[in-house]
Amino acid sequence: MNDEPSRESSSTGLTRRRAITSTLAAGVVPSALASRAYAAGSDRIKIGLIGCGGRGTGAAAHSLSTGRDAVLWAMADAFPDRLRISHSSLMRGKAGKSNVEQGSGFGNAIDVPPERQYVGLDAYRKIIDSDVDLVILTGPPGYRPLHFEAAVNAGKHVFMEKPLASDAHGVRRILASGEKARQANLKVGVGLQRHHQDIYLEAMKRIHGGEIGRIVSMRCFWNTGFPAKTALPREDMTELQYQVRNWYFFDWLSGDHICEQHIHNLDVCNWAFGDHPVRAEGMGGRQVRTDKKYGNIFDHHAVNYEYADGTILHSYCRQIPGCSKLVAEQIVGTKGVAELSTTRCALSGGDKTIWESPRRRGKDYQSPYQVEWNALMKAVVEDTPHHEVDYSASSTMTAILGRLATYSGKTVGWDDAMASEKVLTTDAESWDAPAPIQPLDDGSYAIAKPGETKVL
Repeated sequence: MNDEPSRESSSTGLTRRRAITSTLAAGVVPSALASRAYAAGSDRIKIGLIGCGGRGTGAAAHSLSTGRDAVLWAMADAFPDRLRISHSSLMRGKAGKSNVEQGSGFGNAIDVPPERQYVGLDAYRKIIDSDVDLVILTGPPGYRPLHFEAAVNAGKHVFMEKPLASDAHGVRRILASGEKARQANLKVGVGLQRHHQDIYLEAMKRIHGGEIGRIVSMRCFWNTGFPAKTALPREDMTELQYQVRNWYFFDWLSGDHICEQHIHNLDVCNWAFGDHPVRAEGMGGRQVRTDKKYGNIFDHHAVNYEYADGTILHSYCRQIPGCSKLVAEQIVGTKGVAELSTTRCALSGGDKTIWESPRRRGKDYQSPYQVEWNALMKAVVEDTPHHEVDYSASSTMTAILGRLATYSGKTVGWDDAMASEKVLTTDAESWDAPAPIQPLDDGSYAIAKPGETKVL
């Protein structure tokens, strides 16, 4: 029997988060939004892909591998070569990744003629204004609030990647659009796929059931080498083109790697705890990734997050080659410990194993990237609720809060951060528009200096 109080029912738990969401969405008039939700059984589900990088291409493949009657109908990207590579890859198909045999592709499940291939910063509008039923938003996160807002206003179902924004202003836009989507019965999935991974679901069921007792501390890690992203040369691009092309290395576009990758681990800890932190303090910087081609992001962050009851989450993310690697979460309770990762989850108490996930994946195993799409498409076809915005926005803001703490070197409160009117991003749709940050005389970019940089 669970003899510890449940945080999910406490006054400092999810109730406060829902209140924040409702407050931020105030002023939305849901009845003014007419949903054009897919009508089950009427047509194939037409899908539009906005953002044709590796994650977008993968998401499109998974969308066509759910067993539902769907077709990739239109594609858009800021750059023509990214769209061309993505389209070619999808036409060939990928063995083991897309539930298709090598070389067979998806057959008539891809129908994207040149007239439905759109390029440029405004290309997303051409897809959203078309007759697609569902859009995939996998462009740079700094543009996510703009794209999501447009998709919801047009009555589209949405799958969007994490993080959902790169600043608090963007998080508020996401929450407001999310409330519109909820009221309009639009289905929204978000790429925090651990929420659809069997071993995480079982671990969370046990944690929330009290098997390790009341949570007293947490640790999480995303410590790796350099990311797969490669800084590309400037050539003849405008400054805005250069930054969007190298979006990972600019905080206004990616949110820094604490948002782009470490959000997964922070999301798991919020999920386990049943709430978000109320303040954060930390340190970080650029130790080895110092060349100007790496924009203005840090290569390491270490943050102490504090929850309302005083519980501390120790958070670490590092992208430095040659160092120890670890991507995992540890949840410490009064009765035991949960060790969580995408390859193995286990709960223990003292010297006793309470539960351990299977070490081998069976023949029926499906990647959580596929399972999250199965769930979204099922909701679209069967018209059942599917809304992953609120917890994803909360986890996005948790990551942003950590960045604000490391950039400033100050303790930053959740409420102050959430209310900040500082806007990092731009809604510019012309390459001639100024980039939100400008290079210094030597072509480098100003880097945050803890103790000096103002973040709110």
